[in-house]
Amino acid sequence: MKTLGEFIVEKQHDFPHATGELTALISAIKLGAKVIHRDINKAGLVDILGTSGVENIQGEQQMKLDLFANEKLKSALKARGIVAGIASEEEDEFVIFEGVEDGKYVVLMDPLDGSSNIDVNVSVGTIFSIYHRITPTGTPVTEEDFMQPGTQQVAAGYVVYGSSTMLVYTTGHGVHAFTYDPSLGLFCLSQERMTFPPQGSTYSINEGYYSRFPKGVKRYIKFCQEDDEASRRPYTSRYIGSLVADFHRNLLKGGIYLYPSTAQYPNGKLRLLYECNPMAFLAEQAGGKASDGANRILELKPQTIHQRSPFFVGNTSMVDDVERFMRENPEQAPR
Repeated sequence: MKTLGEFIVEKQHDFPHATGELTALISAIKLGAKVIHRDINKAGLVDILGTSGVENIQGEQQMKLDLFANEKLKSALKARGIVAGIASEEEDEFVIFEGVEDGKYVVLMDPLDGSSNIDVNVSVGTIFSIYHRITPTGTPVTEEDFMQPGTQQVAAGYVVYGSSTMLVYTTGHGVHAFTYDPSLGLFCLSQERMTFPPQGSTYSINEGYYSRFPKGVKRYIKFCQEDDEASRRPYTSRYIGSLVADFHRNLLKGGIYLYPSTAQYPNGKLRLLYECNPMAFLAEQAGGKASDGANRILELKPQTIHQRSPFFVGNTSMVDDVERFMRENPEQAPR
C-alpha cells in the first residue's frame, strides 16, 4: 500500500526544481480535503447545510459549506509558507498571503464544486490548479500571477467526496488517483496512470436547458441519441450536476461532459481558471481532450479572474464530434 506522500516523493525526480515544495503544497490540499471530508460526512448533524445568505461576485448564492471549504483550504495553504496567494471562486478578488511573499506558487481553486448537491447527499468535489508565480519572489503577488493560460499549470487535480473520497491529480506525468482510508487517515494509491477508455459511450449535460443551447450542441445531442451499432450509439445519458463527479465517472467509464453557452450564460457558466483549466489538464494527461467548442481550453488567455467559458471535455473522438457539429452549425446560443 503506497500513500500519496510516498508516491509524490517517489516521483519528485520529475521536478528537480521543486525541492520538496510541491510535495508540501499538495500535502496542504490533502489536509484541507480531510477536513472537508469529515464535515461533509456530518451534513445534517451540524449546521453546514443550506445557503449562507451571501452572494458571490457573480451574483450566486453561496452555500454554507462553500464558505467553510474555502476557509479551510486557505488556512491549510497559507500555513505551509509556500503559496504566495490564492484565487477562489468564492472570493471577489485574488487573496495575497501576507508574510509569505517568498512563496513561489499560486493556487486557483473551486473549494466545493456542486455544493447544492450536499442537501440531497450527492457527490461533490474540490478542484485545484497550481502555477509558478510570474512576479519576483519577495514581493506581493499581483493579478498577473493568476492570469496565466492553462498550459502553464504545474499541477492540477480534484477531490471527489462520494461513496469514498478520492484525490486525483497530475503534474504533467500522467493522472493518478488515491482513495482516502478514514481508519488510517491516509490517501492510498488506487489507480496509477489513469486514461480514458478507448471509446466513450456516455454524454453528460443538463438537457433541461436544451431549448437554450446553440444549434451545434442540439445536433450533437440528437447524434448521441441515434442508433448506430458501429459507434455504440445511442449513448447513455448521465448527469449528476457536479463537474467533478461527472468528469470522474466519464474518466473511468468513457464519455463526454458538456456545458455549452446558453441564453442565460452566453459566454458559458463554468469558470476558466477554477474549473475548465484544471480539468482540461487532467483530461489531456489521461488521453482526452477539452475544448470551448472551437479552441483548446489550455491555450485560452484569461482576461478576468472570474472569466467563464463553454466547456466540452472527455474522450477525444467525442469532443472532436462536438467541435464538428459546432463548425457545421455556426449559430450562437438563442438570446
